[in-house]
Amino acid sequence: MNKVRLYWIIQIGGWTIFAFFQILGDQYFYNREVSNNRMAFYAMEAFFFLVLTHLYRTVMIKSGWLALDFSRLIPRSIIGVIIIAVLSYVLRSLVSIPLGQFNATVVFSLPNFLGLSAVYALIAFVWTMGYLIYHYFERYNLSLKRQAAMHEIELNNLKSQLNPHFIFNSLNSIRALVDEDPSRSKHAITQLSMILRNTLVSNQKSLTNFNEEFRTVRNYLGLESIRYEERLQVDLDIDPRSADFQVPPLMLQTLVENGIKHGTSQLKEGGVIHIRTFVENDRLHIEIRNSGKFKKMNGSRKKKKIGLGLLNTKKRLELIYGDQAEFNIDNESNNTVLTELILPKHAQTYESDNS
Repeated sequence: MNKVRLYWIIQIGGWTIFAFFQILGDQYFYNREVSNNRMAFYAMEAFFFLVLTHLYRTVMIKSGWLALDFSRLIPRSIIGVIIIAVLSYVLRSLVSIPLGQFNATVVFSLPNFLGLSAVYALIAFVWTMGYLIYHYFERYNLSLKRQAAMHEIELNNLKSQLNPHFIFNSLNSIRALVDEDPSRSKHAITQLSMILRNTLVSNQKSLTNFNEEFRTVRNYLGLESIRYEERLQVDLDIDPRSADFQVPPLMLQTLVENGIKHGTSQLKEGGVIHIRTFVENDRLHIEIRNSGKFKKMNGSRKKKKIGLGLLNTKKRLELIYGDQAEFNIDNESNNTVLTELILPKHAQTYESDNS
């Protein structure tokens, strides 16, 4: 079930049950008849709790409380519970006036204020603990899924992205340069070693700086340019603001490789790889255009392998960013494939409004 829908079902259902038990308490514990105004009063009281707890949840999310450790979270939660208790008492008193339930002696009694506020604080505390426990279990499960996905990605990278064929082809290309252009061959060896290094350490972090990831892409393109020579043309248009973003390691390199392997390299005359980035509405847009034609996943084993790689990319984005990231690949024209990647500035480190 959608988590937003589940949240509202629990909220509305829970506070409705709270109002129902308030009415039952009056009838069976205090042995008094509950008038329509009294029932409306209890309904309004439950409604105030619903609104105040929802606003409290919004404050926790917007202020980043859910990403804090317990030593910093607990004092904030206690203050929040106290504020909810006091506001509930004030709102309860105000709504009692039009419903004919107002009693000035009771409302302005300090013992009554402290006692009822303590009860409200206890109710708000139970709600807060329930919400935090749910959130931390959710985050723990997400962390386990992310770790499992990262381990799978590491294996996929070692098996396919930097497979023996790629290393073999790169070494052959470098060997051909040793006598012809020793300086360029040394640079190519450095590029290959940097790619290998970044691949081996990629499983140690879920995100990396864009500049670091793009350095890997440039090294990869440099090696492929040796292999394909004039058949591969590279065009880069990188927004300097891209450096402010974190991206999943090796994801950009994987998408560029996909464009070369299944697009440009399949064309006898070769083609172009065009990489463009720009920042819009605090989101990083990455566009990769390659010569060729994108074929939907059906039929051959090769197409299914490509499709599986794209599904893995989508799953990885979902685990890191939730529904805040976008990924799409399709034919922009008859001979150009466009891969689009849109990333938010921050990963899903705590529950968002849409979760």
